[in-house]
Amino acid sequence: MASTSSTATPCRNPFEKRVGDVKSPKSDINALILDYLTMEGYPNAAAKFSKEANLQPHQDNASIRARQEIQNHIHSGSIQAAIEALNELDPEILDDDKALHFSLLRLQLVELIRSCNSAGGDIGPALKFATEQLGPRAPTNPKFLEDLERTMALLLFPPDSLEPQLASLLDPELRRTAADSVNKAILEKQSARRAAAIRQLVKMRAWAENTARDKGISLPDRLDIGLRGEEQGHHDCQQSHIGNGHEPMVTS
Repeated sequence: MASTSSTATPCRNPFEKRVGDVKSPKSDINALILDYLTMEGYPNAAAKFSKEANLQPHQDNASIRARQEIQNHIHSGSIQAAIEALNELDPEILDDDKALHFSLLRLQLVELIRSCNSAGGDIGPALKFATEQLGPRAPTNPKFLEDLERTMALLLFPPDSLEPQLASLLDPELRRTAADSVNKAILEKQSARRAAAIRQLVKMRAWAENTARDKGISLPDRLDIGLRGEEQGHHDCQQSHIGNGHEPMVTS
């Protein structure tokens, strides 16, 4: 008798069945998404999503746009414009957070050095800024002094032959880190939270998985984070090694 293809249900770990039996209310998922768009500073997406999901906005558009404008200034290297916009939004933020203020001024110095390197080597503007803005602040904190000394070292070597520690100062990642720190500082001042709730949930989920594995609890080799929707279905055991492949969230 000819064999027929198997129609058996793909094998599932008992944990996956328990997870499948838990249904998160769509309203909770929508609230998390709106919170993310609001906290990360995407006013257009937050406004559109709140309307489509029939949710009240978490913040007014003006507040979100102000944070977005400041982040955009930092990402583009316009640090002076970012500082001015931040002071206009809330001057107490930089007054109260000396480390954040110094990090922005240090980034502004980096941008001046970058401009010096591309404009024929005139280091005058960078030296003047370092002397007037960073020099008086550096002695108040050993970390400030170390950061200033390392930044000034950029003036001593050609940009294309910097050691990794110095080259990292010219990497765009420094802008991203500064923009994230400023966004968190604004959020903490405005809402007593520094990040979107979903970020904390992801951390808690990772902690719970690691704890369960350390205690020898039976879990699948890989656990999907669960943000891809029901249309993905359940992977069978032969596909359990495939990565998550999450689609990026729309943030514009």
